[in-house]
Amino acid sequence: MAAIRARVVLVTVPRGGKAESLAEGAVEARLAACVNIVPGVVSVYRWKGRVHRDAESLLVIKTTETKLKALERWFKERHPYETPEFLVLKVDAGSKEYLAWLTQEAR
Repeated sequence: MAAIRARVVLVTVPRGGKAESLAEGAVEARLAACVNIVPGVVSVYRWKGRVHRDAESLLVIKTTETKLKALERWFKERHPYETPEFLVLKVDAGSKEYLAWLTQEAR
């Protein structure tokens, strides 16, 4: 069986139009096949010695292993945070048809 090279990347962004523009830009640049925007996320985290609570959206990005470095660089150049979240999850399985589509669209 061929190795699955699909990846899911999680990126949080401030609520509002930034989520949509980043999602559309990543797909238009062919760095991602699909980006889901999950609104209404509340993030609680420690940053520079203080606990923060922020309203955010979560981007769930479907891409391929070969696009990861370019995708991360692209987000760092456009993301409003000093240290944006960029977590990569390996895909162990998926439908043959969906994985083929994902690979085609993120070529």
